[in-house]
Parts: sequence; structure tokens; C-alpha cells
Amino acid sequence: MKFFKILFFALLINPALIAQTKKTVIHQSMLWTRYYNILAFNEKWALHSEIDNRVFTDPTKESSLDVRFQGRYKLNDHIEMGAGFAYFVYPTDIPDSNEKFNISDYRLQQDVILKQNIGSYGISSRLQMEERWIQNSNKQGLTSGTTLNLRLRYRFQVDHIFWTTDTKYFKGIIYDEIIFNVDHNVVYNTFDQNRIYIAGQMGFNKSLSLELGYMKSFQQKNNGYEYLNRDIVRITLFQKLNL
Repeated sequence: MKFFKILFFALLINPALIAQTKKTVIHQSMLWTRYYNILAFNEKWALHSEIDNRVFTDPTKESSLDVRFQGRYKLNDHIEMGAGFAYFVYPTDIPDSNEKFNISDYRLQQDVILKQNIGSYGISSRLQMEERWIQNSNKQGLTSGTTLNLRLRYRFQVDHIFWTTDTKYFKGIIYDEIIFNVDHNVVYNTFDQNRIYIAGQMGFNKSLSLELGYMKSFQQKNNGYEYLNRDIVRITLFQKLNL
């Protein structure tokens, strides 16, 4: 109950805190490419790993590179749980300089997914918690230590299978995900971002599939008055290996 009171109060006062500062929206175009591997040990347990490279396209510039590992457990046909580790690195320009430095972001994550199939449609909800340790930095470069940031994410997804054979399929995917910063030291951006995603996924056989999608991301920066409005093309190669 205390958590929800804090969250409500933060959302209520945020507009008042930044009301005197002009809102700035920064438009960006990006390309995200990802390889996602599922190593299934049996019907219940699996290890998921991925590598994701994100670049700006106008102009072309590296945004981030990340790797993730998570163990997943399928309780039944409707409930799945997971926990894992992720490492992000952000190449960042130093103002008025050609030098660069990289900010490291270490993350633990835990989630639960509720799933239900209705005919050719699949409906799922994911609630995820992230604990992020972000390398401290200033305009001159990296400084010692890290800062802990907690994020809560909720995603609602619907997918539809348009056609399928014994080994091949094609399905459409759409989801909306909202992300909140829930750490006590967050002042201006309790709301972190919202992501709307639509994609098509083609399965070539029982182990390989390719997904092409478009994401609209709208994110509030931690100063409270700057927003990132991003148009993102995402390409993912999925591979599933059964032991």
C-alpha cells in the first residue's frame, strides 16, 4: 500500500515540479538487431540468452550493446517465470570533445508471464522488475562507484497465427509496454517510457525464426523536461535448441 501511495504522489507532483521548464522533445531514428537463443533442457526448464546491438540511423552512431542471460521455468501452460542478468554498455560523447567514454549498466531482472490461448490468438501479460547498477559519470568522464535504479515494467501482448504447417508458420505480434522508475531517489521521471510494438514473425523450421518489427518509444529523461521520441526498426533472429 505504501508503494502505491508513493507512486501516486510522485505522478501527481511531477508536472508541478517541471511546469516552469519548457518541454523538449527529441526525435530519433534507430535500428535494433538481436540474436535470441533458447536452450531448452526439458519441458519445464530453459536458458535464454541474447545479444542486442542498437544504433542511431540519422546520423549513424552506436547507441548501446547488451547481452542477457536468464533461466526460465514453465510452471504450466499459463504461467512462466524467469530470472537473470544483463549487461549494457553505452558509448557516450563528451561535450565539445572528440573523445568518448562508455557507461556500464549491470542489471538483475525477475519476471512472471501469464499466458492464454484463444483459438489462433495468444494473449500474455508480463510483469518484470529490474535492479540496475549504473556507472557514475559526469561531463568529463566516468567517476567512481555506481548508482542503483529500480524499474518496474508491465507488458500486454497479443499475437495471431495467420498460417502454419508442420514446420513453418507466420504470425503477427503487437504489444504495449509501460516502464516506471520506482527508486526512492527518482525526482522527475517516475514515468520512464512507453513502448508500442508491431511485428511479423516467420518460422522457417522448428528451430529458426525471423522477426521484423516497428517500435514507437516515448521516454522521459531524468531531468523531467526532455523526452525521447524514437522510431525503431527491430530485427530479431530466434534459435531454439532442444537438449
